[in-house]
Amino acid sequence: MWMLVPVAFALKMLSVFLQPLGSVWSSLGPLFLQLRAVSWLAGGERNRLLQGRREAGEPSRAEGEGGGDLPTTPTSVNYHFTRQCNYKCGFCFHTAKTSFVLPLEEAKRGLLMLKEAGMEKINFSGGEPFLQDRGEYLGRLVKFCKQELQLPSVSIVSNGSLIRESWFQKYGEYLDILAISCDSFDEQVNVLIGRGQGKKNHVENLQKLRTWCKEYRVAFKINSVINRFNVDEDMKEQINALNPVRWKVFQCLIIEGENSGEDALREAERFVISDEEFEAFLDRHKDVSCLVPESNQKVRNVLIESEHHFMRFLNCRNGRKDPSKSILDVGVEEAIKFSGFDEKMFLKRGGKYVWSKADLKLDW
Repeated sequence: MWMLVPVAFALKMLSVFLQPLGSVWSSLGPLFLQLRAVSWLAGGERNRLLQGRREAGEPSRAEGEGGGDLPTTPTSVNYHFTRQCNYKCGFCFHTAKTSFVLPLEEAKRGLLMLKEAGMEKINFSGGEPFLQDRGEYLGRLVKFCKQELQLPSVSIVSNGSLIRESWFQKYGEYLDILAISCDSFDEQVNVLIGRGQGKKNHVENLQKLRTWCKEYRVAFKINSVINRFNVDEDMKEQINALNPVRWKVFQCLIIEGENSGEDALREAERFVISDEEFEAFLDRHKDVSCLVPESNQKVRNVLIESEHHFMRFLNCRNGRKDPSKSILDVGVEEAIKFSGFDEKMFLKRGGKYVWSKADLKLDW
């Protein structure tokens, strides 16, 4: 019924302009009140429609996989701006298919669009993000996101091999969390996996980075991929000694076209473990308070990444990476429809946590 109101409103407006000037002002007040009522009625009707959909089990875009009336919010985004890496991890599922890196100003434009769409946390990853311009490209993006976009959380995932103390001196204040990938505390196992580079010792470097994070007030995190070579390892003592804010433990994941299949640059099948083996590893480490497990089922349901080449969302729900259109071309709201992002699962798995170092209240 409220749709009839605009017609009456229009007729009333016409009658105003047929009145003498002196009586116009006395008519405008009630008209604006009527316009406000129209807006309220329209909003109420929209809310009732949405509520009806929810009761019928029909998801809105914020509640499911696209479609509907409410846009999905890209609260937390992983931005893989490069595929290049100096390591050769056998299970890697974001491989070096191209050396392209988006120009800095275009990357900033895309990040601004994501912020305007509701992004609160940005995580820079790769490939190895410190490989581009010896970390300068990454540092400028980190500073831009924290200083200009004022994001609550800016984080990085890195293998740590290329990070220098001078980078912390220049950009450390703008970084909330640094996550270092470490799959084993046995250096020979790291070499078997592919985390080896000449005479550098991955475990020793991890200790050094932990010290720098404390000195420059950056929250320290560890990521581990549990696979055939480390599934029987007991890491409790080393993790507790390093005392990261989070220890993210992933189950080795197969992605078609990345680490499996004819066009893949890696063959990860020999690294795969069963769900039962992954659960046994988690059970062995259940007393580690900072442990955050990520099974393959969770990752496939919630992975939302902005692909480096054209800033596209990647849908990994079907065991492969299906890209959306570029947010630089069609905008965030249109592109994210194809992301496969499950907001309920994102929250259920603890995707939103205390991710700003200002709120972590760490004892530096």
